Amino acid sequence: KKIKPHEIYNLAAQSHVAVSFEIPEYTTNTDALGTLRILEAIVKTNKKIKFYQAGSSEMFGKVVEKPQTEKTPFYPRSPYGVAKVYSYWITLNYRESYNIFACNGILFNHESPLRGETFVTKKIVTALCKISILKKGKLYLGNLYSKRDWGHAEDYVLAMWKMLQQKKPNDYVIASGKQYSVKYFVNLICEILKMNIKWKGKGINEKAYLNGRAIISIDKRYFRPTEVDSLLGNSKKARKELKWKPIHNIKSLAKDMVSEELKKINVTKKK
Repeated sequence: KKIKPHEIYNLAAQSHVAVSFEIPEYTTNTDALGTLRILEAIVKTNKKIKFYQAGSSEMFGKVVEKPQTEKTPFYPRSPYGVAKVYSYWITLNYRESYNIFACNGILFNHESPLRGETFVTKKIVTALCKISILKKGKLYLGNLYSKRDWGHAEDYVLAMWKMLQQKKPNDYVIASGKQYSVKYFVNLICEILKMNIKWKGKGINEKAYLNGRAIISIDKRYFRPTEVDSLLGNSKKARKELKWKPIHNIKSLAKDMVSEELKKINVTKKK
């Protein structure tokens, strides 16, 4: 009532999948009931407010088809994914029940230099930049062969905005349509940093060496209780109806993240 917004973008969440297993009740309260509270506020104050709900590819979880579209059934594999599925359906329910403008964006992984330190892409970039420049430290990872559809947050935020500019509300998958493993992302960052690493070993004992020193190891702590091995999105609907397509690819995303991280490290060194 006080702010009188025209649009609301609900990006609020406990958004770390692994952490959702540790604090499932908090995750559910924030990610599921948080959405309901905003929808209720819209219905009770001004039904003309446009609402965007940040869905997630984690809702697909144990995927039943590949690639995933707006019609793919959900099979979440974490408290985070389950909470996001609730938010998806409650948004749809309020849209149909109260005739409000409410959209679900089913966004696949979108990264940027602003990504939180504990998320795998940022964790990889931060650790490898420090090892490259400061010549110290080690990177510990979980499932190297988990595959994700990675995009740049800059592209995906534009898609969110475009959803709320349509004449009618609808739900959209936003994805690059390309898939890469965690190990591929590691190798890509090393290539940008000109780090000639060598992989040795298999399974839990697989390690990456730089000049004879193991700089990357596998740690069981980073495996999820129920793993999501593969996510790949099909954003054909968004590309057609929203006239949206990503500008960035995996390489420009990686370069952007590395560039910003190196700036931070060099500023710290100067201090």
